[in-house]
Amino acid sequence: MRRRQFISLLGGVATWPVMARAQQSERLHRIGVWFANPENDPEVKQEIAGFQDELAKLGWVEGRTIHIDYRFSAGGDIDRYPAVAKDLIGLQPELIVTQTTAATAALQRETHTIPIVFTRVSDPVGSGFVSSLARPSGNLTGLLQYEPGITGKWLAMLKEIAPHIANVAFMSGERDAYSYNYFLQSAKTAASPLGVEVVPNPVSDDADIERSLAAIAQLANAGLLVAPSTTAIARRDLIISLAARYRMPAVYPWRFFVTAGGLMSYGIDNVDLLRDAASYVDRMLRGSKAAELPVQAPTKYKTVVNLKTAKAIGLDVPASLLVRADEVIE
Repeated sequence: MRRRQFISLLGGVATWPVMARAQQSERLHRIGVWFANPENDPEVKQEIAGFQDELAKLGWVEGRTIHIDYRFSAGGDIDRYPAVAKDLIGLQPELIVTQTTAATAALQRETHTIPIVFTRVSDPVGSGFVSSLARPSGNLTGLLQYEPGITGKWLAMLKEIAPHIANVAFMSGERDAYSYNYFLQSAKTAASPLGVEVVPNPVSDDADIERSLAAIAQLANAGLLVAPSTTAIARRDLIISLAARYRMPAVYPWRFFVTAGGLMSYGIDNVDLLRDAASYVDRMLRGSKAAELPVQAPTKYKTVVNLKTAKAIGLDVPASLLVRADEVIE
């Protein structure tokens, strides 16, 4: 009996390293994710689903191998960003995924050690997040949103669907100051060859948006370009409804504006962006450093057109635009 007990005990000791390795490999890795939109935003729910689905494909299953702490911003309330950043850092995650320049900047001020994967950032070098796109060099890397030249594409789409356009309101969040100026200068450069004038319209709240669009509607042959900003995202229903009221051709940076009733969009899919971010999370959790992972530029853009909206404001969508469209909403 003693011999059998000894052999059993010896066998158990032999399995300890194996058990320890298994427990270590299955431990919960903790990460944080900070969304630019409110938690109840349908777009956010799709982004979370896509992000978690891609992580699961890579072996990171919520509640089993990974724990994700989500935080959300309410309508671009930048005053709250420092508190949200401190809250996330206090959880001591292994890394944090962010959206927007403002949120990324808030986190960067709080940590130089926790890796940060940014998304929906258009100028990470100019914002001071990375030394270069190829060699980030610090604790931040991620995925670009848009380069400034995309404003030329947005203006060209407006001119194509409404050749009479002469004045284009450039609308973006006033408090997204860096992003606002980044795109505005490019829009002004692209406008002249198209024979249009860009009218700056920085906005902060509903009243700003209502005043701004009422004023631009008084100009002859007016159109609207909504640049990327958290303010515009949070108030997209108001912007879309006012554009419809004034029968104003408008172009937006994301598809979800068009599915909500906007005229047309050209841009990236934010769900795809979160899926791509999941691959960075995977590589970092397996040992890669942020400084070793180059900033990735988007490779896929989608053109979406809402025929119902075009008809309601009296526009005929040219065949050239319909042929290029990846999605036509009827």
